[in-house]
Amino acid sequence: MLVLTTPTIEGKRIVKYQGLVSGEAILGANIFKDIFAGIRDIVGGRSAAYEKELRRAKEIALDEMKEEAKALGCNAVIGVDLDYETLGVGQAGRMLMVSASGTAIVYEEE
Repeated sequence: MLVLTTPTIEGKRIVKYQGLVSGEAILGANIFKDIFAGIRDIVGGRSAAYEKELRRAKEIALDEMKEEAKALGCNAVIGVDLDYETLGVGQAGRMLMVSASGTAIVYEEE
């Protein structure tokens, strides 16, 4: 499935707009504990373990969004936006949410 941040697909005709689709992934406090336990991964201010978990959360959110679009009979999602938010209070209750949203469409394939 084609996933784009742009509002159109250059050279393609959109034949149907099906509406908003989204996907979410939430990383719990245990993931943060595991990541910070492996603090030795930090090199130059970056944590490979933390970045890996963020990429995994992004992929989960995008996959959920694409599945929702597929269930609507669409072959693409345009205008995609990714958001990262922290949820909860205090260190023990803190979680990270990654959400993806966009417009599910059907475009003419040649």
